[in-house]
Amino acid sequence: QVQLVESGGGLVQPGGSLRLSCAASGSILRVNTMGWYRQAPGKQRELVTTFTRGGSTVYADTVKGRFTISRDNAENTVYLQMNSLKPEDTAVYYCNAAVLSTTWELLEVWGQGTLVTVSS
Repeated sequence: QVQLVESGGGLVQPGGSLRLSCAASGSILRVNTMGWYRQAPGKQRELVTTFTRGGSTVYADTVKGRFTISRDNAENTVYLQMNSLKPEDTAVYYCNAAVLSTTWELLEVWGQGTLVTVSS
């Protein structure tokens, strides 16, 4: 019905930058929220940043000032610009969206995840 496809992960040195993308496709009537979570080895999945239904943004304290979420509403795509990356940012990054489908179902959808490794 609805799919999220992520791209842009990889290996980067500390202090470097990466940009992730996530495109939503399928039977979408409206995207309510869309954002990014991450899960580091041995840890629980945590919120990184998201657009709320009202259009505002929420950031985890650990990424404020370094990460920026942006979006292209026409393409149902969100981006995550990550700057000043630290080794502790190493994780699998997951795109997440809450959407209203064309069959009037409220769906929570996850992407497959993309690995970001920050290491020298």
